Amino acid sequence: MKVLLVDDDPSVVSALRAVLISEGYEVIPAFNGHEAIQGFYKHPDIAIVLLDICMPVKGGWNTFERLTEINPLLPIIIITARPNQESLAVAAGVGALMAKPLDVRELLATMQQLLAEPTEKRFARAAGRETPGAI
Repeated sequence: MKVLLVDDDPSVVSALRAVLISEGYEVIPAFNGHEAIQGFYKHPDIAIVLLDICMPVKGGWNTFERLTEINPLLPIIIITARPNQESLAVAAGVGALMAKPLDVRELLATMQQLLAEPTEKRFARAAGRETPGAI
């Protein structure tokens, strides 16, 4: 299963990539939003995205908007050190919001939950309707 991992910090990408590979995921790394969108077009079978908010070239929220335009049902986990992003994340229909530093076990569990999520729940979130257990 392919994961698009987007973060401008090479050490974060390297560490998360190693963990995800050890869990059996194929990781497509990107270091800014522009690379993320290019990576998604090159690998349209990406199953889930881990997306940092603060990045150069094309920021995280702009990248989120573009990726969800391409595939509204794509599960995206926003990863950020920025405070007070919850209301924006819920309004945008984000699959999950996780704060840095990450709890890797929680990240892996959240990824599994989103990948197993029923299509109806993804549609509801994409439409901006809150669903039980969201964020």
